[in-house]
Amino acid sequence: MGNELNQERQGGSSLVVGLDAGGTRTRAVLATAADGRPLGEGAAGPGNALTVPVPQLTEHLAEAVGQAVPESVRDRVVAVAGGFAGATDAVADEPGRRNALAALTAALRRLGIDAGPPVISSDIEAAFASAPGAPADGLALVAGTGAVAMRITGRRGTATVDGDGWLLGDDGSGFWIGRAAVRAALRMADGRGAPTVLAELVGRELGVPGEVLPGGAAGGAVRRLSPDVVQGGAEGASHEARREPVPPAGGPAAVGGQPAGPARTGAAGTGSPVDRRPLPPHDDTPWSRLHREAYRRHLLPAVMAEPPIRLARLAPLVAEAAGDAVALAILDEAADQLTESVRALDPRPGERVVTTGGLLGPGGPLTPRLEARLQALGLPLDWVPDGRRGAVALARLAHQGRT
Repeated sequence: MGNELNQERQGGSSLVVGLDAGGTRTRAVLATAADGRPLGEGAAGPGNALTVPVPQLTEHLAEAVGQAVPESVRDRVVAVAGGFAGATDAVADEPGRRNALAALTAALRRLGIDAGPPVISSDIEAAFASAPGAPADGLALVAGTGAVAMRITGRRGTATVDGDGWLLGDDGSGFWIGRAAVRAALRMADGRGAPTVLAELVGRELGVPGEVLPGGAAGGAVRRLSPDVVQGGAEGASHEARREPVPPAGGPAAVGGQPAGPARTGAAGTGSPVDRRPLPPHDDTPWSRLHREAYRRHLLPAVMAEPPIRLARLAPLVAEAAGDAVALAILDEAADQLTESVRALDPRPGERVVTTGGLLGPGGPLTPRLEARLQALGLPLDWVPDGRRGAVALARLAHQGRT
């Protein structure tokens, strides 16, 4: 890319800039206006037009564009387009669009780039335009930390499903999967849920002491609790009772000599049918009530100590839990949720669905599941890594429209 840029410095061809401004970082690409060939790249901090204050957003945009566009060629930039999280091109007076336009205009002025009014779109619209041929119409589906589906008409979003954030929506997203994993672990620990390796995986990831995990720190029989681990145990429990051996493997989990009661099954514990059979907290690993109570006391504060959206980092654990019925059910339900989001846009058979996000890329945990579901609806999928190529395409189209 460096050699090509050096060659361009010798010539006089027109250039364009495309930006993908997401929730975690902002990336800029310098490309030729004639064919969209990339020449330079830059990156900076978050670019969400609703959550990042305009002065800070301006700094991030100026940094990313400044890295991508050497000062010697800035006078040849003829168009700039940005896809912003929190913005859209559908409504001119939308707050995110206003913020993005103000910040990008200020950043370009600071860098001495006079390319006319920048094109502002949502990151989803830019991602859709990144598909082969820079399509103008179809469906977009994003599934990463959050999740949203959108109908694109004339390169603008005209209908949106979900994308409502962790509190109200983002069904099938990385956050949704991570939360389901924690719920499954807690339900196993309190006796309502089916056995799952997620209890151990989630516990280890969140720093729960190994001796209170199912199977103990090194696997096999659960070791006795140490005094520091049982601190805060049930009142009235004697020191000896706290250190009593765990029941033999395969036996029912007991509390006060009584077998565990009925438990619910299901991945996330949301409306799952009740299994009336007595179910120990784990079929193959002994896990006493004392250990389970200690597990909960460590796990809950670890979860509550971080912003809720951080639960998305637990999603890979579900994908890694190969063969675990609860984990597989969570992934299936996530794919179902995303499919319902697409269905809510009333897709036509054969209509293109452009997908992006870490859950849906090559090797993504939901990719084969979603492909199977959408193919049954007659919907082909195109995956794109991000919106940079689409932003360049939108900048090129803007330039062509001005000439």
